[in-house]
Amino acid sequence: MIEVENLTKKFGPKTAVNDVSFRVERGEVLGFLGPNGAGKSTTMRMITGFIPPTAGRVLVCGFDVAEQPLEAKRRIGYLPESAPSYPDMSVAAFLGFAAEMRGLRGEAKKRAVARAVELCFLETVLQQSIDTLSKGFRHRTCLAQALIHDPEVLIMDEPTDGLDPNQKHEVRSLIKRMGANKAIVFSTHILEEVEAVCTRAIIIDRGIVVANGTPEELKSRSDRAGAVLLTVQGVSADVVAEALRALAGVARVEVVSEAAGRAAVRAYPERDCGGPAFVARIAQAASRAHWSLEGLSAEEGRLDDVFRAITRPDTVRTAGAVLAQAA
Repeated sequence: MIEVENLTKKFGPKTAVNDVSFRVERGEVLGFLGPNGAGKSTTMRMITGFIPPTAGRVLVCGFDVAEQPLEAKRRIGYLPESAPSYPDMSVAAFLGFAAEMRGLRGEAKKRAVARAVELCFLETVLQQSIDTLSKGFRHRTCLAQALIHDPEVLIMDEPTDGLDPNQKHEVRSLIKRMGANKAIVFSTHILEEVEAVCTRAIIIDRGIVVANGTPEELKSRSDRAGAVLLTVQGVSADVVAEALRALAGVARVEVVSEAAGRAAVRAYPERDCGGPAFVARIAQAASRAHWSLEGLSAEEGRLDDVFRAITRPDTVRTAGAVLAQAA
C-alpha cells in the first residue's frame, strides 16, 4: 500500500531525511516516532506529495507520487500538523467542500459527509463556524475531511494533538478500527499510543531510521526486558541484593525501594539468560532463604527506555552506526 524507497530530503546544506526506506501493508497501523526535528513531518509530507523529495521515491497503491500524483493522492487521506481549515466556514460547509474536492456529488456526497460526521462525533457542532470551535473539535473536523472519501491510505501527523483524554481514546479506537482494512501511518510523541494502537513502529532520529519493529520487538530491546522485580517483607534490601548477585545468570542488581520493612529489588539477567528459567531461579533463591515474598514478576521492557536510549544526543548517527546497533 505504501512503499518508501531511499527517500532523502535536503534543505540547503541540511539533510532532514536521509535514505529512508520502509513499507506499509493493508491492515497495518504504523507509528512514526522521533524527537522534535527528527524528520517525521518531512517524511509524511513527501509521502503525500505535499513536498518533493531530493532523492528516492514513494509509491501509494502502486502509483508513483511524483509521476502519477492524482492517482496516488486519490487514495490518500491526510491530516497535517496543526489541522488547517477555513475558519469562516461552518463544519457542514467545510466537509461538503472537502467532499466536492474529492469528486463526490449528490447522494454520494451526503453519505460521505454523514459518515465522517458520525465517525468523528461532530453532530453537535455541524452548523457552527470553525473559528468558534474548541481546539479538540477543530482537530476532529480536520480528521473528518481526511476520512471523507474513505481512503485506502491514511497519513496523520499528531492525530490526537490538543484532545482531552476522552477524545484521545475515541480517536485511538477509531484508528484501530480503520486499521483493519487500510494502511495507516501516524506520527506521535505519545508512546502509550503506539502500544495501544500500532501493529508496528518506526523510530527516526536525525533523518535516519534507527528502529523498525512491532511494539513488543522494540520493548524487548529495553535493558529492563526480562528483569525480575522481587518484593519481600522483613528483610533488608542489601541482604536481598547480595543474595541475588551471587546467583548464576544475574548480570546486575538494583535496589528499587525500601520502606516500612518492605524491600523491592530488581535483578537483570545476563545476555540469553532471561525467560522462565531466570524467574524460577529467583523464586527458588527466595524460597531457600525463607523470605516473606510479596511479589515476583518478570518485566516486559519499556518503550520509553528504548526510545531514549537510541535517540540520545550523544549517539553517533551514521548509516554504519545504525546497522551495527541493529545487529
